[in-house]
Amino acid sequence: MVIEFKGMDTLIISDVHGNLPAMEYVINKHKSVDLVISLGDIVNYGPWSNECVDLLDSINYKISIRGNHEDSFIRGKYEGSNVVAKSFFNFCYKDFNKQNIINTYVKKYVQNDCDFIHTLNNAYIYPDSEIKISRDTFIGHSHRIFSIQSNGFRLVNVGSVGQNRINIDEVNYVLWDSSRNLAELIREPFPADTLINEMRIRKYPEICMNYILSKRNK
Repeated sequence: MVIEFKGMDTLIISDVHGNLPAMEYVINKHKSVDLVISLGDIVNYGPWSNECVDLLDSINYKISIRGNHEDSFIRGKYEGSNVVAKSFFNFCYKDFNKQNIINTYVKKYVQNDCDFIHTLNNAYIYPDSEIKISRDTFIGHSHRIFSIQSNGFRLVNVGSVGQNRINIDEVNYVLWDSSRNLAELIREPFPADTLINEMRIRKYPEICMNYILSKRNK
């Protein structure tokens, strides 16, 4: 699918992970954009996977890309070996009921000769990772926001809206001006108090609570 606007302003988000307050903040702040692109992992970890899927679905002009956590929620099982991720999946999946929506998410989107995908080769990509790309590419997955050059092309990791793994009290996302192919990397403070309080109310396992709390700057 290709959506064309003249001078299209695009909000690119990734890795919301069920953090509805953070997602609402970013979406509401940028209501004037022409298009929202979600690079995947809307679900899991946070308490509001269903609500985050519904919020994305309510946006008129959006591209919804499937991440590895959508894949797990569609399969109905977590196939990795990470104990923390497995604990979050087991706790969150039992209340999830939006499989029909996330099953429509695409694996990749192309616009203005740029690729939009959850990640490359199912890997966590960081600024020092060795990569090969053949066009400008936007990814998420590793929860780190950065822009690097490779083979004459630009790789932008848009970071995480809902689960910054350096500082949980910060949201990351990108504003992209497609007419000029300019990407603005955004880092903004956003308190995770509501997220953490709701996790406590819902009685998340201790291993999950400790993981989230470990991502707060001391």
